[in-house]
Amino acid sequence: MKPAGGVGHASLRPDRLRGEVGSEVSGALASCRGALIGVAFFSGVVNVLMLTGAFFMLQIYDRVLPSRSISTLIALGLLAACLFLAQGLLDMIRARILSRIGTTVDQMLAPRVFAAVIRQPLRSTSRGDGLQPVRDLESIRTFFCGQGPMALFDLPWMPVYLAIIFAFHTTLGLVAAAGAAVLIGLTLATDCLTRAPMRRAAEAVSRRNVLTESARRNAEALAAMGMSRQLAARWDDAQARYLSGQTQTTDISGGFGAFSRALRMLLQSAVLATGAFLVIEGEATAGIIIAGSILAARALAPVDVAIANWRGLIAARQSWQRLTQLLELLPPDQDHLALPAPCQSFTVENVGIVPPGERKSVVHDVSFSLERGQALGIIGPSGSGKSSLARALVNVWQPSRGCIRLDGARLAQWAPDVLGRHVGYLPQDVELFAGTVAENISRFHPDAAPEAIIAAAKSAGVHDLIVSLEMGYDTDIGDRGRALSAGQRQRIALARALYADPFLLVLDEPNSNLDADGEAALNHAIRGVRRRGGIAIIIAHRKSALAEVDTLLVMAGGTAVAFGEKEDVLARTLRSAARDQAGLHVVSSAAVAGN
Repeated sequence: MKPAGGVGHASLRPDRLRGEVGSEVSGALASCRGALIGVAFFSGVVNVLMLTGAFFMLQIYDRVLPSRSISTLIALGLLAACLFLAQGLLDMIRARILSRIGTTVDQMLAPRVFAAVIRQPLRSTSRGDGLQPVRDLESIRTFFCGQGPMALFDLPWMPVYLAIIFAFHTTLGLVAAAGAAVLIGLTLATDCLTRAPMRRAAEAVSRRNVLTESARRNAEALAAMGMSRQLAARWDDAQARYLSGQTQTTDISGGFGAFSRALRMLLQSAVLATGAFLVIEGEATAGIIIAGSILAARALAPVDVAIANWRGLIAARQSWQRLTQLLELLPPDQDHLALPAPCQSFTVENVGIVPPGERKSVVHDVSFSLERGQALGIIGPSGSGKSSLARALVNVWQPSRGCIRLDGARLAQWAPDVLGRHVGYLPQDVELFAGTVAENISRFHPDAAPEAIIAAAKSAGVHDLIVSLEMGYDTDIGDRGRALSAGQRQRIALARALYADPFLLVLDEPNSNLDADGEAALNHAIRGVRRRGGIAIIIAHRKSALAEVDTLLVMAGGTAVAFGEKEDVLARTLRSAARDQAGLHVVSSAAVAGN
């Protein structure tokens, strides 16, 4: 397989790339080793051809003018024109190769970066800009398309130019070498002084983007409660920090860049003056004056270009480091042996759960087992760990201890994509995606059968509602399903969970936005899952969502305090609540009497 542009690579497997060179980002670049060698070769030829101007002027002053030979001038002119054209052609080719290298690195890493963006919220509690990895990848690709990489390939040729100047005359070489040392010092100073402000600017722009996205998604609440001004103040503060960092970086790199350009012109003049002195002393020819000046300028040009593009280089380097750390933190999923479709049991064994990025456990030693055709209801007060348990049941969060088994196999033994086909999940916060109703129900499967989509909609009792829309199943619902009401979104999300008849169905507060008809459809769907031999788990506060469950789990403080047949557990729970109320009444009466 070869990405667009013709720069190929041996394999797209991230694990192979990581094993070869230590990180996936480095591995993606290493896979373009042949193209990089080609760029280095073309850079060498281009830098040799860049000697054309210096030697052409040397020949003009030392050969053509003394001999007054028009034929020699014409021959030299034609030769120089051919060499300059070849230089331009090769320069264009290496620029295109570098651009293709950036595109190839982007194509190789883009799937992993997208997967990491999705998985990062499930593995940490980072509140940074969730799209920063995508911007980092774009920064790396953009860097390869600029002048910075070509300057880096040209820098190793600086000693060659200086050596030629030394060959003209030692004094000229010393003047050029001194100028080169000063410019290299400026480059190192630019690097040291721009790192911190660039990092602060990146952090500030990340905060600004998070605030912008939060404000956009909560525009209604901001407008209704007059919060826009407060959020705008925070946004302005983040923007000011970003602009301060960017301004400081621009001032430093721009200042050093301007100084380096002035120094380069000064150096050319110094070489000219030194050459003139040597000519007066009879130690050099007039051609050496011009050739030495041209070579000195050429020797220092890559440093000048590097300083001018230093901000892009620093940004690309920081992006490289962030991407490397992210992809190492979230390694690619390993290949799994395909297991038979689950059809018998679901078991939770002494499961404890610590939310990603936290240290405190929110679920402690929960165990239960369900067989095909059963439906479990999970109830308990807010903060008792119900939703956290639901996330672990569908493999969104990993248990900190214990294990969860599907037909005896740990969930970790299933490839995530394969496991997802057998799981239906309705989270507490319903999220739909920009696209049509049919695409959302089918989970965006490109080859989804219309019959399966309609069957899922009918199972959720939402078919009639969908066909009543202007475009029916082809209705575009917009980002997060904004074209639908909360109840409609919840019922379509239920249809998505039921798509393709998953064996395990986990519903977290599925009736929070449903009316009586919606709750009837929900219970009908749960009854259908049990009838076909699936397992349903429903987390609810309202008793109406538990009409079709036969087993009940009661949680409190992250612990399972009761589990068993629904009627028995409800009876015990009611008796316990009555005792607690009686105890409170006795204590209250005693306290009043004591007063």
